[in-house]
Amino acid sequence: MTRSIGVLDPPIRLLCGTGPTNPDPRVLRAMAAPVLGQFDPAFTAIMEDVMALGRYVFRTSNTRTFAVSGTGRGGMEAAIASLVEPGDSVLVGTCGRFGDLFVDLATRYGGRVSQVTAEWGQVLDPQQIDEWLKRAPAKVVAVVHGETSTGMLQPQLGEIGRICRERGALLLVDAVVTLGGVPVEVDGWQIDMCTSGTQKCVGCPSGMAPITYNDRAEQTIASRKSPVISNYFDLTQIQRYWNPERLNHHTLPTSMTYGLREALRLIVEEGLEARWARHQRTGDALKTGLQAMGIELFGDPRHRLPMITGMFIPEGVSDEAARARLLEQFGIEVATSFGPLRGRLWRIGTMGYNAELKTVLTVLTGLERVFQSFGVKSDRGAGVVAAEKAYHSAARG
Repeated sequence: MTRSIGVLDPPIRLLCGTGPTNPDPRVLRAMAAPVLGQFDPAFTAIMEDVMALGRYVFRTSNTRTFAVSGTGRGGMEAAIASLVEPGDSVLVGTCGRFGDLFVDLATRYGGRVSQVTAEWGQVLDPQQIDEWLKRAPAKVVAVVHGETSTGMLQPQLGEIGRICRERGALLLVDAVVTLGGVPVEVDGWQIDMCTSGTQKCVGCPSGMAPITYNDRAEQTIASRKSPVISNYFDLTQIQRYWNPERLNHHTLPTSMTYGLREALRLIVEEGLEARWARHQRTGDALKTGLQAMGIELFGDPRHRLPMITGMFIPEGVSDEAARARLLEQFGIEVATSFGPLRGRLWRIGTMGYNAELKTVLTVLTGLERVFQSFGVKSDRGAGVVAAEKAYHSAARG
């Protein structure tokens, strides 16, 4: 080696991108607990806790509620790999990068993929899905609940669920950004399979993908004519690992399982309705503050996610240079965007532990100073004042 490697000492950041977010310190403490063997009765009891807590957060009674070892994308791939056989018809709703990901995954696993689309910054019309299914039945309809790439929240999932049930299709939903931040009603909306991730509103480091699916989905997987192509993402095997059989499929990441259990426990402790309200209140305060600074927001205002705020970069401000300055001078991370929006749009996340007024005020203060360094003029403190007023007004009801 040409240099010595010192003790690991990463800098402290305020993570206000699109994930990961800063976990609650109690989650990090849980992850530092002693490691147990994967079949130790004390650990399998923790697995049972994860399943029970997951049912509460997903709002479901599904027996098959557990976590895939991997990131949110791993959960999406496990869903597609297990549901889709070569030649199956798959209809994907696309209005951003993660709808495109569903298209890519379903294509890779041999699906015959069709799409209903909306422009980035808009949402899908359920009637588009209904009209398509009338013409061409599909085995699976895949929809993104919260499109992180655009900051849009897909409405009327219950209507989409009703349509899929009437047309004989399975509804697969990506709730990676929304679980724990806005209502996700798996049973009430007739969602057949729903996947999520840990690093956003659930409030845990990245590395686990909560998943739940009902009897219809399980029966579809069990009746496959061919084996699941992926061994690692084969839900027929993973579900046996998470039940009393304890099939030795892989070694569950013990510390990540501790973290997920604690993150889910904290959601239950706070209460879902209170947590949803906190994310809405915080996101609204940020949006109000940005507009008070003269910043233009992105996307259909009727369908913006509370926890991801898309804002246009002010004229004269360099995307990369300004984000670097924000990180170096204030320790704040925000996210750029993808595709046609790259270099034009920032996405600011206020998720989980960071869905608080203090986060919003810190971010707005940093943005104001950085934008001023690029010559952008605004009333000093206008964003902070407006955000604080909006937050407290919402808190009072």
